[in-house]
Amino acid sequence: MERQPHADDTARTDPQHPGHPAAAAAACTTLAGLDERVTHCRACPRLVAWREEAARTKRRAFLADDYWARPIPGFGPADAPLVLLGLAPAAHGANRTGRIFTGDPSGDLLYAALHELGLASRPHATWRDDGMVLHGVRITDPVRCCPPENRPTPEERDTCGPWIAREFDHLRPTVRTVVALGGFAWQAALPVLAAHWRIPRPRPVFGHGARVTLPAADGGAPLELLGCYHVSPRNTYTGRLTPAMLRDLLATAAESAGLR
Repeated sequence: MERQPHADDTARTDPQHPGHPAAAAAACTTLAGLDERVTHCRACPRLVAWREEAARTKRRAFLADDYWARPIPGFGPADAPLVLLGLAPAAHGANRTGRIFTGDPSGDLLYAALHELGLASRPHATWRDDGMVLHGVRITDPVRCCPPENRPTPEERDTCGPWIAREFDHLRPTVRTVVALGGFAWQAALPVLAAHWRIPRPRPVFGHGARVTLPAADGGAPLELLGCYHVSPRNTYTGRLTPAMLRDLLATAAESAGLR
């Protein structure tokens, strides 16, 4: 008897289906496969429209650039013990260059700090094929498309959530420390991490320098979760987050992950 199509089959193969992230992510047996698969997702109409509009209109400084205008995969080795978690791609940063935290002031600060600590091969990230290599660090976002005003809706966050949940499934054997860059990342991380680690009650509160040890819920190693102000221009231009503050926190995170 011929097998009839199942609803999960449609969700897995149709990138516009609202259930696509959950079905497609579950089917990815490797992190490399997940990184490739996420770039085709079109499950959030508002975000698809915005990322493609940014690529059409462009900024004057980038008129000659061929914008990526697709979801952004995580960046860094599949066996990284340290994971940095952001918010979402910037419309004229990662949405343009095709790599997370690349081509904007936030990335300039972040990669400079990682390079100073010996965790990145170059101090500046300009394009997805610029030769940048991360050492023991992976960077990822809970939302993979650039949102208007850098504000994804709760529905968009939840629709996109299965990608990062599956990413942590693959990272589980080696990850020891997670740094949440901003309150959004902190809140998005907690339900994802709950699949492998126990989240205390009441839930830990975000703050710069906040640190909590999450015991394993699956028999594996515990996890250190650290909070850091986001590396946004709003924070850095006002002095809320200085290069020294970022470097010191990342050094603490690297040490807790066994990288120092």
